[in-house]
Amino acid sequence: MFLLVMSSFFLFHMGNHSFIPRTVLDLVLVNNDSKLQLQPQSCQIFNSSQRKVACDPTDALLRVYMYDLPPEFHFGLLGWKGSVNQTWPNVNDPKHVPPYPGGLNLQHSVEYWLTLDLLSSNIVKDFRPCTVIRVHNASQAEVIFVPFFSSLSYNRHSKIHGKEKVSVNKMLQQRLVQFLLGREEWKRSGGRDHVIVAHHPNSMRSARRKLGSAMLVLADFGRYPPELANIKKDIIAPYRHLVSTVPRAESASYEQRSTLLYFQGTIYRKDGGAIRQELYYLLKDEKDVHFTFGSIRRNGIKQASEGMALSKFCLSIAGDTPSSNRLFDVIVRHCVPVIISDKIELPFEDVLDYSEFGLFVHASDAVRKGYLMNLLHSITPEKWRKMWERLKDITQHFEYQYPSQTGDAVNMIWKEVAHKIFSLQFNLHRKSRYQRP
Repeated sequence: MFLLVMSSFFLFHMGNHSFIPRTVLDLVLVNNDSKLQLQPQSCQIFNSSQRKVACDPTDALLRVYMYDLPPEFHFGLLGWKGSVNQTWPNVNDPKHVPPYPGGLNLQHSVEYWLTLDLLSSNIVKDFRPCTVIRVHNASQAEVIFVPFFSSLSYNRHSKIHGKEKVSVNKMLQQRLVQFLLGREEWKRSGGRDHVIVAHHPNSMRSARRKLGSAMLVLADFGRYPPELANIKKDIIAPYRHLVSTVPRAESASYEQRSTLLYFQGTIYRKDGGAIRQELYYLLKDEKDVHFTFGSIRRNGIKQASEGMALSKFCLSIAGDTPSSNRLFDVIVRHCVPVIISDKIELPFEDVLDYSEFGLFVHASDAVRKGYLMNLLHSITPEKWRKMWERLKDITQHFEYQYPSQTGDAVNMIWKEVAHKIFSLQFNLHRKSRYQRP
């Protein structure tokens, strides 16, 4: 009888304490029909005291095959030199990973972080989400990744030196085109299941026409015709911010922010960026507005970083192209962005509602005298605080880091790739319903 009573008590107790971790159980209940939402989270169930295991390729959301291009296409551009026949650096220890150059180069470093994430996806000791895993057989992959550091190639090697007839950047693009068009993997899909990162607006200019069928990871569509790049097939990725992220607990409150509106950057720009000059003359003498020229030189980043963190609103205005790094600098400093760029496309907008933490103003309205200031003064402290709290929630989505973490920029980009590729597969399967014998 004693054993029976104890057994009943034990079963009752376990009924309230499932073997399934609560976070995973909640996800199963809420998202049991959504692999895209559940799968990455399900790999995050262990803590520091549990054994870390490599992701099973069959459990990963996305299986990616990466070409073993020679180092001159990727880490060789960083000055890395491996041993004979060594294609990739040893990424087991993050401290020994070849660093990416700082300054303005860093804002377009997307390809670097994605490549590192794939290289580390098979390492057991690294704790990272099971969103994506590298496979070594292309037939097992949903996606084929092209590891060309195109933005760095443009920034460092687009000029002709000495007796060169063709720049190193153009030469690498020519070789890449020749390589890809000759691959069976490319021919099989016409390149539609390939991912190419061309985040700098001027990167891949020689090759983009021939490789435009691939899924492109871009900053915006400003310098692409719509038939070559569009939101239906391509991905908008955030710039890597140049300022440091404000820790949530240290984010200045409404009362602590003495400046109403802040902008510090290049004022005279081409194309759509010409509006900056108009806004400068409209706002430079307004009370509680900081609108001045600035650059990364002479402590410029530090000054801008401090100014954003102590301002209620920060301008994000179109530059030479619809997007600019400033939007992401503003976000990580928890300053409510005022976005003035009519043609801008935003990262992860399928899952993020930017109107919850930012203001959008048409360029034609922004240059009307008094319009912008009246709009900002109409935002109550309560509404601002709501946007500020949301900013702190979504900052993680714009962080590039290695190893990657659930919800960071690297993880979010792979999810976007998965959305696109599954949609592509859906359309291909529908088209193949009725095949001629």
